[in-house]
Amino acid sequence: MLVPFNQLPDEARIWIYPSDRPFRAEEISQINEALSSFLAQWTAHSQSLEAGFVLPHDRFIVIGINQETAQASGCSIDSSVRFIQDLEKQFDIVLLDKMNVTFKQGAYFVHKQLNEFRKMAKSKAVTKETIVFNNLVDNKGDFLKFWEVPAAQSWHSRFMS
Repeated sequence: MLVPFNQLPDEARIWIYPSDRPFRAEEISQINEALSSFLAQWTAHSQSLEAGFVLPHDRFIVIGINQETAQASGCSIDSSVRFIQDLEKQFDIVLLDKMNVTFKQGAYFVHKQLNEFRKMAKSKAVTKETIVFNNLVDNKGDFLKFWEVPAAQSWHSRFMS
């Protein structure tokens, strides 16, 4: 069952899929439509999942489910991953590569492989104050508070000297 993301409780489980590039204007409506259609019929063990999504900065897909009404199962998670893989093919984007970092440099968003981010941290091209996106947060409350933070407040701090 599709619900507005802002109506999900803070304890809602989330998955964050960072894109390797911004979504184009014409893609946003198609991605919205595809997500709405998928989440409206998403189930776990024949139980409807209360789910919502947002597309922050036209660069991320964030899917959340209210686990108080029904828990995601292995099969339902697998179906969501297949759906994301289909989006990757349809829009020629990378969403499932977890070995990358997205961060801000001024008004711009930068998407780099983790090893490149490490090199940038070592050379001080990124610092503890650099705004990073902590895609490891796993519930809506943490997403709202700890997703877009200075590197010093995230797991990214391990690369800063």
